[in-house]
Amino acid sequence: MRVDVLVVPNASRSHVVGLHGDRVKIRISAPPEKGKANQQLVSLLIATTNATRATVVSGELSRYKTVELTGVRAATVRAQLIGK
Repeated sequence: MRVDVLVVPNASRSHVVGLHGDRVKIRISAPPEKGKANQQLVSLLIATTNATRATVVSGELSRYKTVELTGVRAATVRAQLIGK
């Protein structure tokens, strides 16, 4: 399953905010340098959704990213990330 996200780096804490337009807004405490924010994003999504794997497939250097989650159902992802 692919999830479109809007990442806000350098936040006070890492957490899922909710929907922002058609993307899931996620605040990350890591800075956007040397892939640190992407690593933290992947870790947060795995922990939040219980996915077995998460990979940034588009937007590695952008705030607008697409992340592919494997080993988890779409309904679970929706429930955990947007509460539906």
